[in-house]
Amino acid sequence: MFSRWSNSHHSQEKDSLQHESKVINLFNCQGPLAGRSLKYCTDACLRRYLEARNWNVDKSKKMLEETLKWRSTYKPEEIRWDEVAVEGETGKVYRANFHDRDGRTVLILRPAKQNTTSLDNQLRHLVYMIENAILNLPEGQQQMVWLIDFTGWSLSTSVPINSARDTINVLQNHYPERLAMAFLYSPPRIFEAFWKIVKYFLDAKTFQKVKFVYPKNKDSVELMRSYFDEENLPIEFGGKAILEYKHEEFSKQMVQDDTKSATLWGFDDKHQSIGNGPEPVCVAPAAS
Repeated sequence: MFSRWSNSHHSQEKDSLQHESKVINLFNCQGPLAGRSLKYCTDACLRRYLEARNWNVDKSKKMLEETLKWRSTYKPEEIRWDEVAVEGETGKVYRANFHDRDGRTVLILRPAKQNTTSLDNQLRHLVYMIENAILNLPEGQQQMVWLIDFTGWSLSTSVPINSARDTINVLQNHYPERLAMAFLYSPPRIFEAFWKIVKYFLDAKTFQKVKFVYPKNKDSVELMRSYFDEENLPIEFGGKAILEYKHEEFSKQMVQDDTKSATLWGFDDKHQSIGNGPEPVCVAPAAS
């Protein structure tokens, strides 16, 4: 038995050393980095890209390069609440005031609360909320959980397939290993037609993180309980808490977070970069 444990232990050590070597390799592959790109490429960040590509350095390198290019043009860290607040008026996407059992940030999505028509602005709002979820991750935690409430959803309130694909691409390609789980709570039968198409845009890793939850299904209920304390979980998701989105209060919270983000990134009030101030993007530290 000791021999078996010893072999297992050595194997884990070997894997750990190989992973460490690949993190260094991936960093060196990028060539000289500066400014935000350098701040982005922390050990924890590089590990997420390697994890997303099964520790294949070449594939991870390509993925990371695409993200650095995207971030340099889209500038997600510069989006401020006042630019996307109109998208949030109905509470269609917002950060919950509770965490899951592992301390992960929770985003609540209510697609039937769609209130705008600009697909670009809708995506910008979602990216803002993802960045905000990352900003508010507790120490040692790198992932978030999505709770998607399908109350009132219909094909008329669903996003176009192309938009769904673009959204999935941003999440998968530029926020790898940030999503721990997405719970689709009580989707209507008609959603299955939409899902049959959309699921082909998901890579295997992301697909495994999507869970359909039905309130009358025992396994579904147990799954939710394994992730959430039902005292915190809103009634809409099978818990006991009252879910009430107050836009004004949430807006104040976001403005405070914008200030926190600006300080971290080294922006002044006009969203301009000020010299060589701190510019971290991987707010959550590397897991120990």
